[in-house]
Amino acid sequence: MNVNALNDAIVAILAKKQELNTMDYNDKRYDDIEEELHDLEDDFNEEYGDYLEDVLEDVHGKLKSDADILLPTAYLASTLDPEAALEEDEKEGVWVESDSFPGVEMRLVIVANPPRILLILADQERVLWTAE
Repeated sequence: MNVNALNDAIVAILAKKQELNTMDYNDKRYDDIEEELHDLEDDFNEEYGDYLEDVLEDVHGKLKSDADILLPTAYLASTLDPEAALEEDEKEGVWVESDSFPGVEMRLVIVANPPRILLILADQERVLWTAE
């Protein structure tokens, strides 16, 4: 796995999401930027989907979670700065349940720099996987 290429692909998607989030729906460029984002996401899932789905399967196993594993793009953060998104109380990533933490709201999110999967528990985050 080329970690730098994976990171670049994640950064490109997150940058495009940030660009889209700064626009109003009435902006004449909105649809074009949204289409570019979808193309980046499709390419990402095609290139890294199988690899990241295996990683996510391992992460779900460690958490003792039987939640469905979604496409990797569903887990991507919405910004290049995951701390800023958490401070704004956005719901990053994908909600999961765990037999190890019954009744606790948890989310899995993929972030960049370096590519990694975070477990978000209330105001805490734990790195569960880092690309190597």
